[in-house]
Amino acid sequence: MKFFEVEGGAKLKGTVQIPGAKNAALPMLCAALLTDQKCVFHNVPYISDVEILLDIFEEIGVEVTRKWKSKCIEVQAKKISIAKLSKCEQVKKFRASLLVMGPVLARMGKVEIYQPGGCILGARPNFIHLDGLKTLGAKIEREDEKIGLTFDRKKLKNNRILLSEASVTGTENLAMFLAGQPEGSEIYFSAAETHVQGTLRMLCAMGADIDGIGTHYLKIRGMEHLHGGDFTIPPDGLLVGTYAIAGILTGGDLHIKNVDHRELFSFYGMLKRVGANFDMEENELHVHGEQKLCSIPKIQTAIYPGFSTDLQSPFGVLLTQCKGESLIFETLFENRLTYLTELEKMGANIVMLNPHQAKIAGRVQLQGAEVQSWDLRAGAAMVLAGLIAKGKTRISNVDYIDRGYENFPENLAKLGAKIKRIEE
Repeated sequence: MKFFEVEGGAKLKGTVQIPGAKNAALPMLCAALLTDQKCVFHNVPYISDVEILLDIFEEIGVEVTRKWKSKCIEVQAKKISIAKLSKCEQVKKFRASLLVMGPVLARMGKVEIYQPGGCILGARPNFIHLDGLKTLGAKIEREDEKIGLTFDRKKLKNNRILLSEASVTGTENLAMFLAGQPEGSEIYFSAAETHVQGTLRMLCAMGADIDGIGTHYLKIRGMEHLHGGDFTIPPDGLLVGTYAIAGILTGGDLHIKNVDHRELFSFYGMLKRVGANFDMEENELHVHGEQKLCSIPKIQTAIYPGFSTDLQSPFGVLLTQCKGESLIFETLFENRLTYLTELEKMGANIVMLNPHQAKIAGRVQLQGAEVQSWDLRAGAAMVLAGLIAKGKTRISNVDYIDRGYENFPENLAKLGAKIKRIEE
């Protein structure tokens, strides 16, 4: 059993360097499967999801060189074993393994993988990926325990796709597939997040021609033989938001470095509305000063550039320290508010209205308790709650947190938090 134990009351002070984004690293690493040439990645986050993906690569015959001291990973997919991929049970461990489907199908004309797992956020069906590939001409052979697809690489059946929602992984998967096709294609209602943009720019550097990056419309002309290169994983804005809330909650003085402010404007807007003090500096966010926090009528998640669902859980903890009542409206995932039951164990004043809406009243003094991580972001939120709770808080299911937060307790400890990792 693994736990994080947090003793509240310490102010966070110091500097934290933001690593590459998990949500960019995983699709960009998968894009390396499109070519037999070497791809070198810099600023790769040292997290369990990346390690699992690299293990999958090695299991199917891809050459991987880990240089974690310099945060560098080299990938060369000279060969890909379709047979080994179909038997690889590592795929079941996380949902991002779906991202091997598009590039492998484009390059090999066939792919079969186990249905992937991951955080329990609610219904996240695979139909956007499968319907898109089917529209383009792929044939679905299996869709129960495993997903099996074949594709005749001679010609696309169609070259226009309208997504039913702006799916991040759906956009990335289809874009990687189309980057391996020499015919021009279009994706309507594509996702526009900055980590999606990072993957699309990598595909361009590999030889594809893509218009509309950062919008909800993409025009893609690929190549049959893409090439390798050197690529840098963009910084993780979700970590910026998490550390910023940690600094605000504790009344600390934090310098958060390696920040792309452009992806955080909606988050900054919410911080301003609750009265948080912070300064946007060049590639840096400075959280400091007295925090006189007040409630806001509603915080509503939305697709980019709206307020990110992945920052809703940490922000929910912040609302417990805002004077007055606020409404959270989670529009994307029906299980994302489950963490509020854990906050209630710590004394938070919460009224659940339905699976997507809840009222939080503050300001309350949270109390230490034994709580658990329900998903990656909810786990980080419980750590933040522990930082301001009276007494000790013990958080279980921390494997979720390690999936996306590089050395989270260790980094917080360097900033002055009383937190430690425990294994029993």
